[in-house]
Amino acid sequence: MGRKLLLGHSPGTVDGALLFALATGKLDTGDLDYEHELSDVETLNVRVLAGDLDVSAMSIHAYGRAWEDYVLLPGGIKMGEPSGPSVVAYEPLDPSDLAGRVVALPGRFTSEHLALRLFESDVTVRFVRFDEVVSYVRDGFADAGVLVPEVRYSTAPADLHLVLDLGEWWRQRTGLPLPLGGYVAWRGLGGELTMRICEHLKSSIEYALSHRAEALAHLFPSAADPLGEAPAFVRASLSQRALDPGDDGREAVKEFLQCGYRAGLIRKRPEVNFFEY
Repeated sequence: MGRKLLLGHSPGTVDGALLFALATGKLDTGDLDYEHELSDVETLNVRVLAGDLDVSAMSIHAYGRAWEDYVLLPGGIKMGEPSGPSVVAYEPLDPSDLAGRVVALPGRFTSEHLALRLFESDVTVRFVRFDEVVSYVRDGFADAGVLVPEVRYSTAPADLHLVLDLGEWWRQRTGLPLPLGGYVAWRGLGGELTMRICEHLKSSIEYALSHRAEALAHLFPSAADPLGEAPAFVRASLSQRALDPGDDGREAVKEFLQCGYRAGLIRKRPEVNFFEY
């Protein structure tokens, strides 16, 4: 009998391309049997925080609350580059006027939430599904909303005005890319098993990088030319950084969470250590 591992990821995001080979049985995983749990990232955040998943995609913000029980893997780190999450509004709005406003966000534990709070703490937040933010703003339930990059560049809400690119703001503030998400593994799995998981994740990412058209077709099945039509954020995510975040990527994760701690948005100082193998 093989070892079954619960692997959580989001099919409609970059994860769908990065884990394409692993999800479709193109890789030999030996006696490890991955059972894929497909959910939006905020649902995955909550499940990881409850200890329900062995391996999962997770927001970096949420990892700041889960680091004692889960280890951050080096493969699959997602950055807000070349552009990051965006704050949008139905009417033109200056970034300095966000104070006191109602802002729709794609989840309490998302990195978008932490980034917005670091930019402006005096906001009233409304948490909705990531794919409902646009309609929430259009219908007047919020003054502004934060779009994850996949939504910003795939649905192209032309009637909404860009207020602020949080990725650009973070880079101007720190000189670093804005870390959005990554993969984590339960520490109870042990080093040897976690190393094998890292190897499988790496193999899946390498397959996506060398078969971009195939991986993007899996992510955008209705696209006539997935390679040409894929948003810039998605194409940028299928890069060597997906295999290893690099020194600046590691520093970005640590700085993002330390800023959250210093601002009182994360209760306990996170100790960020990437699993090395």
